[in-house]
Amino acid sequence: MTKPLADKIALVTGASRGIGFSTAVALAKAGAHVVAVARTVGGLEELDDAIQAAGGEAATLVPLDLADTDGIARLALVLNDRYGRLDILVANAGRLGPVTPMSHVDPKEWDELMQVNVTANLHLLRCFDALLRKAPAARVVFVSSGAAHSGKAYRGPYAISKAALEMMGRTYAAETATTPVKVNVVNPGPTRTRMRAQLMPGEDPQTVQPPEEAAAAILSLCLPSFQETGRLFDLRAGRLLHYNPPD
Repeated sequence: MTKPLADKIALVTGASRGIGFSTAVALAKAGAHVVAVARTVGGLEELDDAIQAAGGEAATLVPLDLADTDGIARLALVLNDRYGRLDILVANAGRLGPVTPMSHVDPKEWDELMQVNVTANLHLLRCFDALLRKAPAARVVFVSSGAAHSGKAYRGPYAISKAALEMMGRTYAAETATTPVKVNVVNPGPTRTRMRAQLMPGEDPQTVQPPEEAAAAILSLCLPSFQETGRLFDLRAGRLLHYNPPD
């Protein structure tokens, strides 16, 4: 069977569960060597078992809290020494943060949320930009949320962080437009994850899509044949969207 990502190096953050876990497995099945980043060692080991059970190559497991910016820099140095490039970056890690009125948001909780959902991704770009540019067909996917566009009550901190992440992706796409690097954002829609269960405890998880469906969409954006950049893939709509200024 042809593996379209054979010999590709793919870094996935938030890889120990949910969308990140399923994406890492999908990338490995497509032939990529996965560098899996997450805070929990046990979850990473379960991921490696799942990857090998699916016929993929054993992953490189990186227990790392993305709040550790020095750790991100060290990882970039290791990957540079080992591979000299990075073919795929899936920026998936994120936290829900406080679900509360904006006027009640605790500044410490705000800072912790922004550190993981926004600032950590800035450091990923700072540290891996050179490696992405060394790849012949690098692909970057930022995992966002419909919350970035909905403006629902009590979900402000998370929504704001995802809106910022989308603008980061759009800006980086513009800055790499004349290179082989393709940068896109995906809105997976409601997905059966632990974060979703936290936010919607009364919801029947069987009524929302499994993370494997989101992973399949992300995989499609990582293929060398995918040539779009600076776009938003809305999984519920099933299509790529252009960012348009308001009327």
